[in-house]
Amino acid sequence: MKTEPPRDRENASSPLRSLRGALGRVREWGRRTAAAPAVRSSRKELRSLGLALGTPADSTRPLLSGARNPWVRRLPHGLAFAAVAALLPVTTVVLVQDYGMNGALAGALATAQTAPLLLAVSRPVQAWWVIFTADVVAAIAMLGTPGLDGRSWPWTPMNIVGYQLLMICLGLRASRRTLLAVWLATGCAGLLFEVLSQEHSDGTQLLIFTLSGALLLLSATLRERGDAQRKLVEQETISEAERSQRTLLEERNRIARELHDVVAHHMSLITVQADSARYRIPHLDEEAAREFSSIAESARESLTEMRRILSVLRSEDAEGERTPQPGLRQLSQLVAATVRAGVPVTMSRTEVEIAAMLADLPASLDLSLYRIVQEALANVVRHAPEARTTISVSVESDSVTVVIVNGPGRPRRVPLETTGTGHGLVGMRERVRLVGGTLDTGPLPGGGFRVAARLPRREKEPDPA
Repeated sequence: MKTEPPRDRENASSPLRSLRGALGRVREWGRRTAAAPAVRSSRKELRSLGLALGTPADSTRPLLSGARNPWVRRLPHGLAFAAVAALLPVTTVVLVQDYGMNGALAGALATAQTAPLLLAVSRPVQAWWVIFTADVVAAIAMLGTPGLDGRSWPWTPMNIVGYQLLMICLGLRASRRTLLAVWLATGCAGLLFEVLSQEHSDGTQLLIFTLSGALLLLSATLRERGDAQRKLVEQETISEAERSQRTLLEERNRIARELHDVVAHHMSLITVQADSARYRIPHLDEEAAREFSSIAESARESLTEMRRILSVLRSEDAEGERTPQPGLRQLSQLVAATVRAGVPVTMSRTEVEIAAMLADLPASLDLSLYRIVQEALANVVRHAPEARTTISVSVESDSVTVVIVNGPGRPRRVPLETTGTGHGLVGMRERVRLVGGTLDTGPLPGGGFRVAARLPRREKEPDPA
């Protein structure tokens, strides 16, 4: 028997060495490829998609849970229950009769494929995991059934319907990354089924992949549009509240400036009278003179401190407000200006009668009543042109009431351009609140508007804001 020469043994082992070398080169190429930035980025994206599938939705509130109508809030649960009630028995019967699957296994798989739709109303990601796993297991189990030939595989018609309902729930609740991960997982499952048994595949995996993508995109678009509209409404509500608050603060500042002028006038009179007392009153003893000097000094200090505190409320364009402030005694001038604007105004009392009734009314209350009438007439000019308007003033022992009533106005041919804030009633209420009065405003049954302000004859401490 001849032994193989060493050269022949070396030639026989050369293919093994070539194979080992090729494997080594493949491993080296794999290491270099894995270290490439693009591959690292792809791996990172795949990892994030996997994490997205394990992350539940931000909110577990059921769909339409924010609806006011209770029947609308129950609608998603009712639809989910109806879908489960229809799909569960049909899926079980089809798996048993058409595919020849064991009854117990068919019932378990059908339950896992349909019952989680009830969970999808509030937790769609968790429901997808159960249904997706059950669909994959059912497709693999059907490969061993005798009735597979000529039947739909890997997805039965009931699977397709239930899965698309689940896609709608997912699109309305889950994030974009989660939806992308679900869609890719659905496509990967279809590729897996194609590899397992290409001869039994009828293309339903492509159908469900396309339908799933379309429904996910559509439902997610509807959800994001609804979210954008809700955020817009919230921003508008916040902006309206901020505008109202800003108007209220501006009105408070204006009132504070006006009250500053009124109080400063009286404090100045006190100072002058106290300083001049020793010259006006003959034979004033020294103790009384010192008392008057103390009163004058206290008045000056109070006036200085008040001006220091309220100086921040005065802007450069507020110098005009340093002039004497109006009151109801100047009501006829205000009425004349309103009549020139095209609004017929009548007064229940003459200016002389009003002046006599309000002789002892504090200046701050007189100013507040004037501003309320001024704003009410301005609103009539803006919103009810040519409307007949009546102003009535009544005085009681402890209060003064002003009522402004206008009828329905005529529509303007040309819209009136105005710089008003639209919050005139806010300023009225703030003025009335600061002096402890009441304000009643509202439309009249036959058209028109009524403003009634009742202020105490003596100022009261305002309620805390």
